[in-house]
Amino acid sequence: MTATFQHWGMTYDWAWFVATIVGILVIALPLMLAVAMIIYAERKIWAAIALRRGPNVVGPWGLLQSFADGLKVFLKETIIPSSANKGLFLIAPIITFTVALIVWAVVPFDVGVVLTDINVGLLYILAASSLGVYGVIIAGWASNSKYPFFSALRAAAQMVSYEVSIGFVLICVVLYAGTFNLTGIVLAQKGNIGFGLLNGFGFNPLLFPMAVVFLISSMAETFRTPFDLVEAESELVAGHQTEYSSMSFALFWLGEYANVILMCALNAILFWGGFLPPLNIGFLYAVPGILWLLLKMGFFFFVFGWVKATVPRYRYDQLMRLGWKIFLPLSLLFVVLISGWLMFTRYGGGL
Repeated sequence: MTATFQHWGMTYDWAWFVATIVGILVIALPLMLAVAMIIYAERKIWAAIALRRGPNVVGPWGLLQSFADGLKVFLKETIIPSSANKGLFLIAPIITFTVALIVWAVVPFDVGVVLTDINVGLLYILAASSLGVYGVIIAGWASNSKYPFFSALRAAAQMVSYEVSIGFVLICVVLYAGTFNLTGIVLAQKGNIGFGLLNGFGFNPLLFPMAVVFLISSMAETFRTPFDLVEAESELVAGHQTEYSSMSFALFWLGEYANVILMCALNAILFWGGFLPPLNIGFLYAVPGILWLLLKMGFFFFVFGWVKATVPRYRYDQLMRLGWKIFLPLSLLFVVLISGWLMFTRYGGGL
C-alpha cells in the first residue's frame, strides 16, 4: 500500500503514514460494525436456546437493534459521581476500548493481509491483551464505591490466574510451530496431522487438550459466563461499570465484545488453521482465506454464546481452583510432554 501512495506522488514518509492510517481504519471500522452485529447475533442465540424470539422489531428481522441501543446510550447524560476521581474515572473506559483495538494490529486475515507482520506477534498479543485489566481496576478504584472496588479486585486475581495457564498453552503452540509470528504459526498447521490431510494443531492429540484449555481460559480472560464474577449482577450490581452511564458505559461494552471477537480469532489461528481450510485439499484453497477465518470465528462465537446461555456462574473458589489447581498443572505437564515428544521425533533425541 505504501508503494501505491508513492506512485501517486507522495514522499515515502507521507506514503507510509497514510498507508498505516488506511490500514488501521480498514480493521477498526469493520470491527466496530462487527461488534454491533455480534451483540445482535448473541441475543438471537440466547433467545433460540430459551425458546424466545429475540430482537425482531427495529429494522428487518431486528438487525438494527444494536444501532438503536447505541443511539439511546449516546443520547444519555454522562454522570460522574461527586466523590469519584474524575480523571481516572473517564480514562478507564478509554483504556479498555483502546487496548481491545491495538491487539488487532498483528492478527493475520490471510497470507500478507495483516497490518503489522512482526516476528513476535504472539508476545505482542499476550502483552497488549493483559493491559485490558487496568481499565477494570482503574474504573473500580476511581468510582469510589464498594461494589466496583470488589469487581476490580476480582478482575486482577482472575486475569493473573488464567494468564499463567494461557502462557504455558502458548509455549506448547510455539514449540510445535517454531515461531512467534502468527502467520508462521498458521502456515505450520498445514497438513500437520492425519497423513497431511488435516490443517490445525487442534487435530493433534497432544495439542487438543491445550486447545480446550485455551478456549475455556479465553472465556475467563474476557470475563464471560461462567467466569463473569467481575460483573456478577446478583452480588456486585454491575461490577466496575456500576457508576458509569452514556458513552463511557458503551466503551466498556465495545471493548468487551472486541476482546471476545479477538479471542475467537486467536482460537482459530492458534489451533484450528486460521485462514487455512480445515482439510488440506486443493480446491478448498480457492476459497479466500479470510472467509475460512471468519467462519471459524463465527463457530467459536456461537460456542461463547451457547455457554453463556446454558452454564451457571461459578463460585469464586471454583474459579480459582480451576485456574490454579487444574489448568496450571495440566498446561505445565503438556509443555513437558510436547517438548519431550518433539525432542525425540523432530530433533532425533539429540541433546
